[in-house]
Amino acid sequence: MNGTYITNGQVYIDHTFQKKTIYIQDGTINLLEADCQTSGTVFDAAGRRIVPGFIDIHTHGAVGVDVNGASAEDLEKIGKFFAKNGTTSWLASILTDTEEQTSRAISQCIEYQASAGKGAQLLGIHLEGPFLASEFKGAMPEHLLKKGSEDLAASYQRLANGNIRYITVSPEVEGVLELIPRLRELGIVVAMGHSGADYDTAMAAIQAGTAACTHTFNAMAPLHQHRPAIIGAALESDVYCEMICDGLHLHPAIVRLLWKTKGPQRLVAITDSIMAAGLPDGNYHLGVNQVVVEKGDAKLASDGTRAGSTLTQDRALRNLLSFTGLSLEEILPVLTENPAKLIGVYDRKGSIEDGKDADLVVLDEQNQVADVFLQGIRL
Repeated sequence: MNGTYITNGQVYIDHTFQKKTIYIQDGTINLLEADCQTSGTVFDAAGRRIVPGFIDIHTHGAVGVDVNGASAEDLEKIGKFFAKNGTTSWLASILTDTEEQTSRAISQCIEYQASAGKGAQLLGIHLEGPFLASEFKGAMPEHLLKKGSEDLAASYQRLANGNIRYITVSPEVEGVLELIPRLRELGIVVAMGHSGADYDTAMAAIQAGTAACTHTFNAMAPLHQHRPAIIGAALESDVYCEMICDGLHLHPAIVRLLWKTKGPQRLVAITDSIMAAGLPDGNYHLGVNQVVVEKGDAKLASDGTRAGSTLTQDRALRNLLSFTGLSLEEILPVLTENPAKLIGVYDRKGSIEDGKDADLVVLDEQNQVADVFLQGIRL
């Protein structure tokens, strides 16, 4: 067969590493025995491990590009940067903004999706707002937050040609509980966050169809023994919990607590990165907000509120290994399989199986990204 063969590496299959040959044809995976005959292009992965490409479902930008103001060409810059760090697919997170600017950002994302971009594949859009609580707004511009509106959500989804895959809402905001089932009918996976919701309200949102918790523990009411609030509902239920593993948003002990409470099947490692990712400390912006980055820590210039991160997913992987003491096999699902399942792309992403997209990351012995294949094409 003519195609690309990846040989002599340890391949991550069914949560273990196995000696296999990966044959790539037409951008898809075919698993072969390790000692099979090869006749096409051969990539020798001796001494290295081949894992599924990472999937980032919550990111606002990188390398000087902010998703809210990005052109289609700018989005490709983000995608190329992500790919070098092992992220082979992603959702563009649009921060709460004016309806005009949100619509423009959606249109640029759709234009980029339709192009033959050379970076990580843009799978769709994540709307972080505007149906969010002002008390826990974080970096959200308070004057642009809104009560739940089916008409607005539907208009954005029409503009996106159905490519809004994920949205963050606050359960306690007027109209949101009633909106959640409609969002699901629109094909949007719902997460709860930026919220001071009490336990009962959060559980009602979960029962209505909420599937995840946005950057768990950040920008939400704290857990209290008498008021378990939104965090208590997220930890007790089966929703996926996003986590930002940069060592700043979550203490390593909280990461370990999440792991013990939720288990590896219900955690998703995100970056929540902003345009400063991949760049030195300095002055940047996040949507309409001015942001100052010092020692890699991004905060609003106005009041010091933490505003996204400068994290990349390969760093998150190594941080998780350090924070938890777990094996690479145990850590990988939170970067690959789980986000794919949450946003409904596991039929083609998130694991190394026959017929799936050949989005592959080759890791060296220090778990640094050595090589990346995007839909079968080596970077």
